[in-house]
Amino acid sequence: MAGAFRIFAKLGFADGASGHISLRDPVEPDTFWINPYGVHFGLLTVSDMVRVDAQGVRVGGADKLINTAGFIIHAAIHERRPDINAACHLHSPFARAWSNFGRPIDMLNQDSCMFYGDLAVYANFGGVVFAKEEGARLADALGPTTKNIILQNHGSLTCGGTVAEAAAFFIALERACHCQLLTEAAVAPDGSQLKKTIVGNEEAGYTKRTTGSPEVMYMQFEPEYRLILKETQGDFLT
Repeated sequence: MAGAFRIFAKLGFADGASGHISLRDPVEPDTFWINPYGVHFGLLTVSDMVRVDAQGVRVGGADKLINTAGFIIHAAIHERRPDINAACHLHSPFARAWSNFGRPIDMLNQDSCMFYGDLAVYANFGGVVFAKEEGARLADALGPTTKNIILQNHGSLTCGGTVAEAAAFFIALERACHCQLLTEAAVAPDGSQLKKTIVGNEEAGYTKRTTGSPEVMYMQFEPEYRLILKETQGDFLT
């Protein structure tokens, strides 16, 4: 979890005090770990993390404040989806830009296809999430099986059975949104010179099954983790 934050910082996803990763506690699964409020991603360590219950009460870890909006979002997802153990929500630049359109990405290439049938849209932006009802609506939009979601006028959120899976999805979705924005700019204003070629449903489904599984997402995350481990000499493990 701390390693994922360091990777996100390196990739330029940090945005002041915004952004959070949560991880369901394996021993007490009705509680989860979340990062403290106001600590830069590039400074977070294992000992900084806070464990909270379903009401947001600290029950373990560091004695630090957490982001209320972040808690509401993550608590709703962990309550609704027992298959999800980890979730990442950040204000990264390209997903935030693409979120303005309130629609999923197109299946433009092999990497986009890992989100085929696995990317929802939450179109009801209501400002900073401070109400439990807003968190519940977001969880409703995510649905019973989808792991990734675009939050209109806000950014993106990705989930997984592990931090590695959720973080790898987040990185991939950010890059897919970047690719989508570049493609849309290339075909503007009317697409008369260049045309988008969308991957067909059958091919996209096959590609999703082969490139978007939990095992593949773990393999996608592992090289990034090993690199940050070497670059930081593992200082985030303290």
